[in-house]
Amino acid sequence: MFKVLSSVWALLLGIVLIMLGNGMHSTLIGVRGGIENFSSAELAIVTSAYFAGFLSGARLTPVMLRRVGHVRVFAALGSFMSAALIAFPLLTEPWAWTPLRILVGFCMSGIYVTAESWLNDAATNETRGKVLSAYMIAQTLGIIGAQGLLTLGDAATSVLFIGASILVSVSFAPILLSVSSVPVTEAAKAMPLRELFVEAPLSTVGIFLLGSVYATQSGMGAVFGTKIDLTTAQIALFIGMLFAGALLFQYPIGWLSDRMDRRKLIFGAALMGGISCALGWMAGDQLWPLMAAAFFAGGMTTPLYALFLAYTNDFLTLEEMPAASGALVLTFGIGAISGPLVTGWAMQQFGPYAFWLVLVVTFGAIALYALYRMTKREAMPADETESYLGVLPTASPMAVETAGVWAAEQAEAEAEVEAESETETETEKEDPARP
Repeated sequence: MFKVLSSVWALLLGIVLIMLGNGMHSTLIGVRGGIENFSSAELAIVTSAYFAGFLSGARLTPVMLRRVGHVRVFAALGSFMSAALIAFPLLTEPWAWTPLRILVGFCMSGIYVTAESWLNDAATNETRGKVLSAYMIAQTLGIIGAQGLLTLGDAATSVLFIGASILVSVSFAPILLSVSSVPVTEAAKAMPLRELFVEAPLSTVGIFLLGSVYATQSGMGAVFGTKIDLTTAQIALFIGMLFAGALLFQYPIGWLSDRMDRRKLIFGAALMGGISCALGWMAGDQLWPLMAAAFFAGGMTTPLYALFLAYTNDFLTLEEMPAASGALVLTFGIGAISGPLVTGWAMQQFGPYAFWLVLVVTFGAIALYALYRMTKREAMPADETESYLGVLPTASPMAVETAGVWAAEQAEAEAEVEAESETETETEKEDPARP
């Protein structure tokens, strides 16, 4: 593992620094918006704007990479993002923050695409799984660490925005100074959503709803905390618990995923997420019950994303996976744009605790649809499914595609080894004297 990390440490360090800056900014938007007396509906629009930019960036960045190259695209996106972060406190109005959030989302998506193409190029078939896992851990740790940095300054000033900008600017140094090769980036044409629904209806519906859940948690969580008068430190802890849960539950759920009907696991995870959110609603403003609810609700969200990807790949060939990956990321992005808008409207109409109720309904819809799909298709034997690999909802289509192909290849390799082992065992039984 150490040998693997030594070849990509600069990329991973850069990603951690980027996530520190972006994680600070995401939470800070909700906190500062509350200080400026933005309504829940206004902050919902600002939140959705990020995911609109993120979705467009995922689709346009590969085109830019082919035209002007990785280094130029990376440097340009970093410059624009750093400038946007500084611009937020200069004009604290929703109409100004919305285009800035679109820009930040676009830049972050492009940065992911560029960094992930470099990372994929640096990995071999033997190390790709470990590299991708390290990358996902680096992202999550960066987001969690960012919440701690929020406690070091006053959200009512420009200090924290400037700090986030500095972190993003510094993050490009280890990446640009260490990367020498220029990988080839190809963007697979996304599968039509109708075709994706026919091939994998549970994944299509589920990942749309999950996009809503993820964007609501990560974007509107700080808004909820502000509206119920949590301190900045408490809001930071609340967001940190969402991602800490994701980090903890990713691996046990992944282990179970390769050993049972994934639809049952999807149902169970969604049910647990819904129950956690219901407990959060009942907790009111009690701090530690709120943190526990965030931990378990967030802990179900990210593994569910990887579960839907793995379940989709179970029914696809290697040739179909790239197009399906693009379609799944698109579906998730549409859900992510709509989720905060619905939640913001609900919070505006029914109060801040509608945050939890929207999540309960959405998790419940995922669970019920998983139950319904169990009655429509026979379960695939666990030994015939593709390997699970934890992928974050922020991953680009290229990373999703790479993870899917790697998992499929690993599953095929394991099946071949198992078949050879069974053949050898049968041969020994037939001819015990054979050396």
